[in-house]
Amino acid sequence: MNNKLNKDISFVPLGIIDYKEAWDYQEKLFADVIAIKTANRGLAPDEEKVTPNYLLFCQHPHVYTLGKSGSENNLLINEELLKQKEASYYKINRGGDITYHGPGQLVGYPILDLDNFFTDIHKYLRLLEESVILTLADYGVVAGRISGLTGVWLDHEKQERPRKICAMGVKCSRWVTMHGFALNVNTNLDYFNNIVPCGITDKAVTSLQQELGYQVPLPEVETKLLKHFSQLFEATIHI
Repeated sequence: MNNKLNKDISFVPLGIIDYKEAWDYQEKLFADVIAIKTANRGLAPDEEKVTPNYLLFCQHPHVYTLGKSGSENNLLINEELLKQKEASYYKINRGGDITYHGPGQLVGYPILDLDNFFTDIHKYLRLLEESVILTLADYGVVAGRISGLTGVWLDHEKQERPRKICAMGVKCSRWVTMHGFALNVNTNLDYFNNIVPCGITDKAVTSLQQELGYQVPLPEVETKLLKHFSQLFEATIHI
């Protein structure tokens, strides 16, 4: 492991970007970090290069993505209907099942070398969830976890009407992460009717706008989430 721990994170706002373009960009950053770690293996500790960390924020045009453990049966519309809805569809290399991304949704892709922070993928997922939970709390929305299910949920305790507000799916190799979370802020929830979200048939999907009854400025949500993310990871985010 590199003895020079780097807890600086470069924030990269990508705006509205095609899913495949963002995926390719993630893959490049991910490969670059792994290449540094691989090169470090043959070096003395004082010769090792520091690995960088990134946090990408973006929105995507309408798209459905299927994780490697998901079932194509959870996409409920055919290719023709996808075209009618101006939506694309990708099978990708993250964990999890199918989900939707679209305008009004805050998507975060951390490309972190966890050797710089902690080598515990479960802790990593819990901290991602916690950064969203604390952000929602800033708006008076009580959210949390449901045992056995990833992501962030409302009505997570009594579960009388549980609903997911943030989906998560990550990839981790050699302790380097990619993919991440999708928080429904002002998302058009109708698009979730075309899938079985995350393969879960008995729970609904919601958004911050749906819960509060008004549109929430996305840049405001980003600022709050960045603050909580940096505190939880004990990192410095460079904007």
